[in-house]
Formats: sequence, structure tokens, C-alpha cells
Amino acid sequence: MSRHLILSMSLGLASLLARPLPTLAGSFSVNPVRMDLSAKQPVASVTVRNDGAEATVVQLELMGWAQADNKDVYDSTSELLATPPLFTVPPGGSRVVRVGLRRRPDPLHELTYRLYLQEVPPPMEPDFRGMRMTLRVGVPIFVAANSQTRPELKWSTVAEPGGKIKLSLLNSGSEHVKIADLELSTDTGGTHSSGVQRVATYVLPGQKREWLLQMDGPVVPGSKVRIKAHTDAHAELAANLALDAT
Repeated sequence: MSRHLILSMSLGLASLLARPLPTLAGSFSVNPVRMDLSAKQPVASVTVRNDGAEATVVQLELMGWAQADNKDVYDSTSELLATPPLFTVPPGGSRVVRVGLRRRPDPLHELTYRLYLQEVPPPMEPDFRGMRMTLRVGVPIFVAANSQTRPELKWSTVAEPGGKIKLSLLNSGSEHVKIADLELSTDTGGTHSSGVQRVATYVLPGQKREWLLQMDGPVVPGSKVRIKAHTDAHAELAANLALDAT
């Protein structure tokens, strides 16, 4: 189950009562948790499994994936095809979803998309009074460029009020990187401080992402900062730089 992905539950209220409400919820999982396409492998698949006691109807949606202003941005796309677009998974059963590339890969840069799998809830009984929970799962899709690509990363740090440090990462390369488990430590004339933030954030090619970390000690501009993080390539990143003023 550790390789399965269960993400992003959206809540729909059927009615709101003072006492606790009964809840109906779907349950499905997706494996693997990402898809990689290329000119040599233009089709990939994921398996959707229904772990619930009732049949689950799932609808597919493909989106182009970009980033701007430290946020993910999605737009509908026709550059991929996913089948079947709508299907039912019986309780304890599974279905295979296939995604195919409908365009040529970019010659220089990785392309990025997401496949969303949305549970379609059945009609509610007229006398049902409670809360309906539906699942929406987003699977990242990466299309390799025709040439060799790699991320090119540059860190920067800025002292912020309240003992915080704003950490920025610019990816000027041609391939994404996924950053996890940020750790900062500072050294100011023998005085140390540290901060940790558990994240799982993609930085797409040509994009910049920022995080605000609360430190447990003084934050002094000019002090030495050491950065540690992990990536989805199972590598540890480390950098040393001076802390800039706000």
C-alpha cells in the first residue's frame, strides 16, 4: 500500500446537523504514483483498485501542468489521451487506465501534465442526511525531451521577521526536481539555529519555488546557512551560502 496514492479528498455537505453526521466515502487507490512517457515509450498505464465495499465510478481528466507565482497552474489539454474516460471498479476489483502521448516530445525540455481520477458519487437516497466525501487523485505525468535533460538548481535565503528564513529554489534547467524534507541551519559567531519543514514540492523546468521556515534561534543577516534536502532521484542536496537581509 506504500506505493499507492490516495490524495485530495473534496467534501460535499448534504446537510448540517448539530449532532455528528453519518458519512459516506469512496475508497480507491492508484499505482504507480507517477507516469513517465517518451518518444520510445508513448503509452503508460496505472492500475486503479477499489478498496471499498461498494462499486466506485471513476472519471478521468487530463491537464497541462505549469507553475507561476509559487503555485501550480492547470489547463485542459488535448496533447494526451486517457482511456477509458469513465469506468466502474467493483468492490475488491481493479481496472487499468492507459495514457498515450498525442504529440511529439519537446526537443529540449521535459513536458509536464497531470492525470486526475475523480470519483463520481451515486445519487443520494432522498432520506439521507449526512456528508458525502469523494476522492480526487492527481498523478503527475512527465514526458522526456528528445535530448538529454537535467535540473539546474540555485538556492537563495533571505532573513524574515519573527525568526524566519525565506528559502528559494530556482530551477533553470530542462527537467523537474521534487524537493522533500528541507533542513536549514545557521551559524552566527558560535550561535546556532535550525529549522525543518516536511515538504513534497515539484519545481518544474524554468520555475522558482519558495518556502518560509521558522528557525529555533536568532536569524542574523550575513550568517552562514547550510541547506539540506532530498529529491525524487533519491539524492541528497546540500548547499552553503550567506543569509541575505530582507
